[in-house]
Amino acid sequence: MKKTVPSGLLFILLTAFMAVACNGDVVYESNERIPGNVWSRFHIPVFEVEITDTINAHNLLINLRNTGEYPRSNLFLFISATSPAGAFTRDTLELVLAGPSGRWKGSGFGSVWQNRFFYRQNVRFPERGKYTFEVEQAMRIDDLPGIIDVGLRVERSDR
Repeated sequence: MKKTVPSGLLFILLTAFMAVACNGDVVYESNERIPGNVWSRFHIPVFEVEITDTINAHNLLINLRNTGEYPRSNLFLFISATSPAGAFTRDTLELVLAGPSGRWKGSGFGSVWQNRFFYRQNVRFPERGKYTFEVEQAMRIDDLPGIIDVGLRVERSDR
């Protein structure tokens, strides 16, 4: 009897292989779990990124996983960045999580949706060392339900 691999399993294996194969340009990636899937405005995830490459351009991306219990279609963030020398920037970023029809964007399984959003593209870090990024929810809701985790990804740009 000939054994065959189910097409669903083959798709999952191929997707996992492609994800691993495409991560060669990832400099840093970390995600922080949000306690109880409720993001308090007082809980500010911090990501410390060691940068050694000041020549090539990099992309900075925000990773986000949410559940269907998230009460809005968008999410505003304050992102603070501090360089090794102490230079400080603060940006406001809007992440659109659902379309006008209410359908969640990103990839999902069950009631969990995963997205990756560009924060900055083609950035050249001016100095080597540890850069600190703080990600704060800015929705004017003290306890924001439906957020599972938030993360930062730094990857080399194609430019």
